[in-house]
Amino acid sequence: MKRQNTKGLIALAFSAALLTACAASPTLYAPQAAPRGAGYSEYRLEAGRYRVTFQGNPGAPVNQVSDYALLRAAELALRDGYDWFRVAERVTQQTGSGRGSSLSIGGGSGSYGRRSGVGLGVGTSFNLGPGPAVSSSMEVVFGKGQPPSGADVYDARAIVRTVGQGRAAV
Repeated sequence: MKRQNTKGLIALAFSAALLTACAASPTLYAPQAAPRGAGYSEYRLEAGRYRVTFQGNPGAPVNQVSDYALLRAAELALRDGYDWFRVAERVTQQTGSGRGSSLSIGGGSGSYGRRSGVGLGVGTSFNLGPGPAVSSSMEVVFGKGQPPSGADVYDARAIVRTVGQGRAAV
């Protein structure tokens, strides 16, 4: 009977850990409301040049965070009357801890009078959290007319059309 209760408690603890891991906040495309919260922010460096940052919630995919930073840059370009933008500098950072697990084994012995005993224990620890938080920050330069060729040059309307349409919480 006691063994069944222990198994039930272990199963309950494991289920609670899984539910906690699945309850991570989705990363939505929106302005950053808190200093370290998820969302986009921008800083105007000069006319036609911005620093754009998108901070994802823990567990947000790197590609999603990078796409949302590009989307914000495209929206700013169009708002300010530009057609395209070039990424002059890009930095992607991860903060917080990732997923991990550990296993520990311990033992002990003791005696009291004519009685003695030996014990052995095994413990596990799992960090089933959503993973690290990712941020993407880029310096962008806007332009008008036909965009120059290059790997880091983007058509602002195309980005809004493709990334903007595919916005989904992850």
